[in-house]
Amino acid sequence: MDVWVWLNFTLLFLAGGLTPGPAVMLVTTASIRYGFRPSMAPAFGICFANLIWITLAASGVAVVAKAFPEAFLALKVVGICFIAWLAWKTAFGEPVDLLRREPPPRARLFVHGVGLQLANPNALVYFGGLLPTYFNADRDLIPQVIISMLTVTACEMFGLMIYAGGAEALARRFRSQAFATWFFRLAALAMLLSAGFAVYLTWSATGR
Repeated sequence: MDVWVWLNFTLLFLAGGLTPGPAVMLVTTASIRYGFRPSMAPAFGICFANLIWITLAASGVAVVAKAFPEAFLALKVVGICFIAWLAWKTAFGEPVDLLRREPPPRARLFVHGVGLQLANPNALVYFGGLLPTYFNADRDLIPQVIISMLTVTACEMFGLMIYAGGAEALARRFRSQAFATWFFRLAALAMLLSAGFAVYLTWSATGR
């Protein structure tokens, strides 16, 4: 991967990591509920799922998805349903306040992060549609994949840590239960809107 291609690639995924979406909202609400350190569990899960996406993109699954659009559509529907379930849990799943509570097992938070990012239609846009264009077929693919994995992980964690840190600061400043309730509900709505917009983009690009 040439330096200028890598810089372009980095800017793209850095912007993606800083853009509010389902992954950001999951980590943000976890930080408000449980604190910064527990919120890193779903963040690591999201980054792990990104590695899976990169592997799939490099193996040509994006080409298969275009060849079988019905399967691609089914994946988008499943993704929206999973994110809708997580959004419901975010908005209504637990009593909401801004007092620190004992977090669930880190493994469960990690799995939520993995599941959300694997089902995230935004990931389909970035990894299924954009990432393959940065691979040079005339060069060894493995170094390009490794560079992509390291770059995407660094960009993703940078964005998620910024949001998690800001959310923890927000939780310390605001102690209103009403504020917390509506913040989580708006975060859940943002999850759904972002995922829905990504589905619309892929729908427009593929014609279905």
